[in-house]
Amino acid sequence: MNSGDTAWVLMSAALVLLMTPGLAFFYGGMVRSRGVLNMLMMSLGSIGVVGVLWVLIGYSTAFGSDIGGVGLLGNPAEFFGLSSLLAGDQVSGSIPTLAFVGFQAMFAIITVALISGAIADRARFGPWLLFAGLWAVVVYFPVAHWVFAFDTEDDAGNVTAVGGWIANRLAAIDFAGGTAVHINAGAAALALVLVLGKRKGWPKDPGKPHNLPFVVLGAGLLWFGWFGFNAGSALAANTTAAVTLVNTLVATSAAMLGWLLVERIRDGHATTLGAASGIVAGLVAITPACSSVTPLGAIAVGAITGAVCALAVSLKYRFGYDDSLDVVGVHLVGGLLGTLLIGLFASSAAPAGVDGLFYGGGFDQLWRQAVGAVAVLAYSFVVSLVLALLVKAVVGFRLSAEDEAVGIDETEHAETAYHFGDDRSARRRSAAPADEVERKLEGSRA
Repeated sequence: MNSGDTAWVLMSAALVLLMTPGLAFFYGGMVRSRGVLNMLMMSLGSIGVVGVLWVLIGYSTAFGSDIGGVGLLGNPAEFFGLSSLLAGDQVSGSIPTLAFVGFQAMFAIITVALISGAIADRARFGPWLLFAGLWAVVVYFPVAHWVFAFDTEDDAGNVTAVGGWIANRLAAIDFAGGTAVHINAGAAALALVLVLGKRKGWPKDPGKPHNLPFVVLGAGLLWFGWFGFNAGSALAANTTAAVTLVNTLVATSAAMLGWLLVERIRDGHATTLGAASGIVAGLVAITPACSSVTPLGAIAVGAITGAVCALAVSLKYRFGYDDSLDVVGVHLVGGLLGTLLIGLFASSAAPAGVDGLFYGGGFDQLWRQAVGAVAVLAYSFVVSLVLALLVKAVVGFRLSAEDEAVGIDETEHAETAYHFGDDRSARRRSAAPADEVERKLEGSRA
């Protein structure tokens, strides 16, 4: 056990947890003022639901002994409750196993929270929590096993525990979650918007962000936490962590510039919302690639992704799906690009030690990346569609038209984010008797 590595992973876990409140502010600032609290609650609710499930069966399903030795699913009961991992001799590499457990828990939480942005303003809170729990168990935990669970070997090189098929048999590179986190969440978001349908008045009234400073604050917290997300995935305070940190910085910077350039050419101006969105797009893209590209390669990955995602967010108007906060356009598209561009820009000079097409490696890594990306996308979309339809049929998923008109904060949480001199709810004001209104008018005239 190495104390420096342990300290770095523990700190990185805290950084990744901070990303979820950061995401809440990022999403919350982009909705109307009457829906900001619900966006905050959807992220906070994800922490509660997934945090408990991770301790019960999540870690076991993702990192337990593979059932059948085919790389699809860990044994959900192997580490139930985590009591067997409390002893001091339980280590993973150079860190306590529980440090790894906590670090990976934060990935599960943020992945579920990411989905919520696609269904802003129209999903009931209780059914969202039910969907979040079901999705974590049936989709995220198995996919995390595919991507993050590596085979363990003894000193002679014999496999003693089988890991996931994408990480080991396919040998696709996903350092910190381009497939398991972003493609996974983006595909689920697309399925949910198809089940829930469009917001009232969309696309004629798409709604403007009510608080752009919140959006920038959220993007800043995400960028800060993402250093733990990517560099922490080295699971040690070493050269790999340093390389991934620098690549995360420079790719995100390039993506922001790429997004702003597209805005300037297309619309004639660069926006604050575009800058914040470009930051997130760059973070998404470099997540799978940060250990396999050089800093120059990271610039290319970020610039390409920022520009493409700036164009991709408009696809919802062309195809008619109401992805409220562009989870599909940023996370699904950005995750696909970051995963596939490894096959082009990977360099053996980077810690992963693999050459992509542009560095003389041919198409070998590219096809592996493509298979892994498509497999996660297809599995997540199909299963998420089934789960969403199930929740809709059993308990109902969408707000009523009346509640949507009043505002989701009022109807789901009995709260409002802002009070402007009148502490009565919008619902009460709308129900005020006509004679009371007339009395107030007469008083004002007097």
